[in-house]
Amino acid sequence: MILELSQRFHGIHSFNSTEFVRQNIQLGYRSGTGHGRGGYDSAESYRRREKRRNRVETCIVEMVNSRGYSHSRASSTSKFLPRKPTLYTITVYIILLFAFSIVIFLFYTRDVLEDEQKPLSSEDSQFVQMQDELWNAPSSHGLHPCVKPTSKYKATQGWDRYMTVKSNGGLNQMRTGISDMVAVARIMNATLVIPQLDRRSFWKDSSTFADIFDELHFMTTLQGDVRIVKELPRQLESVPRARKHFTSWSSMGYYQEMTHLWEEYQVIHVAKSDSRLANNDLPIDIQRLRCRALYHALRFSPQIENLGKKLVERLRSRGRRYIALHLRYEKDMLSFTGCTYGLTDAESEELRIMRENTNHWKMKKINATEQRIGGFCPLTPKEIGIFLRALGYLPSTLIYIAAGEIYGGDARLVELKSRFPNLIFKETIATQEELKAFAHHSSQTAALDYIISIESDVFIPSHSGNMARAVEGHRRFLGHGKTITPDRKGLVDIFDKLEAGQLKEGSSLSYLVTQMHKNRQGAPRKRGGSLPGVKGRARFRTEESFYENPYPECICSSKKH
Repeated sequence: MILELSQRFHGIHSFNSTEFVRQNIQLGYRSGTGHGRGGYDSAESYRRREKRRNRVETCIVEMVNSRGYSHSRASSTSKFLPRKPTLYTITVYIILLFAFSIVIFLFYTRDVLEDEQKPLSSEDSQFVQMQDELWNAPSSHGLHPCVKPTSKYKATQGWDRYMTVKSNGGLNQMRTGISDMVAVARIMNATLVIPQLDRRSFWKDSSTFADIFDELHFMTTLQGDVRIVKELPRQLESVPRARKHFTSWSSMGYYQEMTHLWEEYQVIHVAKSDSRLANNDLPIDIQRLRCRALYHALRFSPQIENLGKKLVERLRSRGRRYIALHLRYEKDMLSFTGCTYGLTDAESEELRIMRENTNHWKMKKINATEQRIGGFCPLTPKEIGIFLRALGYLPSTLIYIAAGEIYGGDARLVELKSRFPNLIFKETIATQEELKAFAHHSSQTAALDYIISIESDVFIPSHSGNMARAVEGHRRFLGHGKTITPDRKGLVDIFDKLEAGQLKEGSSLSYLVTQMHKNRQGAPRKRGGSLPGVKGRARFRTEESFYENPYPECICSSKKH
């Protein structure tokens, strides 16, 4: 090693000490300094650091040059001697270089510590506060979940009457429908058979109840509320059944009247499960049973739960905070809503044909322009990017895309990705081996999205579909996690002005958007009723869903509940 050092210092007489020290000073400056206070540095501390750096540089260069001058005098008296330095000379230079490095490091470390201790400027403080507000959950005002039955609630009995259920729709439509059927079985004094899941919908998912949910946990959690069995007794498999399409948003009285069916039948088959119970005006024990079923009993299968938790941990390891963006821009959604803004003529025609060929979609002819102006269309990926920047989220924000296959593929995400490069998908954070078991099972992958969305710091849906409502309600139930619901109708006017050049991205746009959404952040509020002027059964459709906001029945302020 000494021999190698000797070879490196063989030409030490021609060493440019001034340039060498400057380079080392600069190296120390880069390694010793940083942006304190979470990445924010002031111009004043930068100027102060530069001034001190210049002082140290001048001082050390003078020291090295002085030593070089002494060395040159000694060399002049022995110019005919060999130039190879001794081990003593090499050792001295190594010690000097090491000492210089220590001095530089200590000097700039002290500078950084002084900046850390210095109070933030008003401008920096305002920026930090604004960023915190973007991520912080609204105050829950001491509210907490309350799902325990009242003192009047009686334990279930073993009824010899059975209800079979065929759930319909996607994952979250089935989840809320099953929760409704638990309550209906309770009202009608029926034994509930584990529901069959929808296999004929757009996704054609062959998953069974046990593939998605923890079946045993479901049965045992609700054993004091409803008797639940895995299947019908064999002796009842061939008996005649009453096949019913229960009326949507029905009251307690409606189902009490339906009990007359037991006089003739021992088995009732329910053909559809979604939205079969009213949102309001039900006994509090029935409402709380719905919450126990959805939030406690319908736990996902261990396979889904375990992978979901792993993906959340991996997201956290990439960045302390993340947004879960429910980007409803799949082919079926655009076709069903008739929303074609920003699409090509060929794409619009493809969606029209799909709508025409889907028998259970009643609306065939839809005016896309009217849909968009009315706020009934999902925001496009480009619009979501503009929206998030206007709210104040930084380009470095980590965003998890909770969605199926985006219509148009990666090309449709270019505008969003240009504003927020850190877009994360399931495929980004899960291995191919981990996702292999979920292939062709859209309800199971949707369950992963659900878990990640519930655990996110901020949840933002681009459209108010079943998952958006279910996630928002669950986050309210768990403590009112931050959920920003875009005012799609109000935003259309802003986006059109941007498109026409009447408005530009910047402070003016940011003010408009933030003011529009200051009361749409998931803060506690009671569930909304029907729209004014809407009469008859149509008013139920305009009510806020019970599962979107289970307050006040399942969210309380008193510790007694």
